[in-house]
Amino acid sequence: MTSAPLELFHRIADPPSAVARRYIVDHALEDRVIFRNLVYAEAELDWTLHGGHATPALWDGKQLHQGAEAVVARLQAVVNLGRDDA
Repeated sequence: MTSAPLELFHRIADPPSAVARRYIVDHALEDRVIFRNLVYAEAELDWTLHGGHATPALWDGKQLHQGAEAVVARLQAVVNLGRDDA
């Protein structure tokens, strides 16, 4: 069963967000992760409703992983296990 795409909440000028975006591109995860730029009100509202307070943040459908370290760790599980429900 394929899970919904992951959502990366990020800010373009934020260095930790760049780390997360780079990891996604370097590991060819673009087809599994939707980039949600917080400059847009809809993205910011969704991020806030998920409990967002730090960027980058990755929503996996159940939990919001916040900060570059947490986001990369969650993405590593996707790469290493080939699954979204890690």
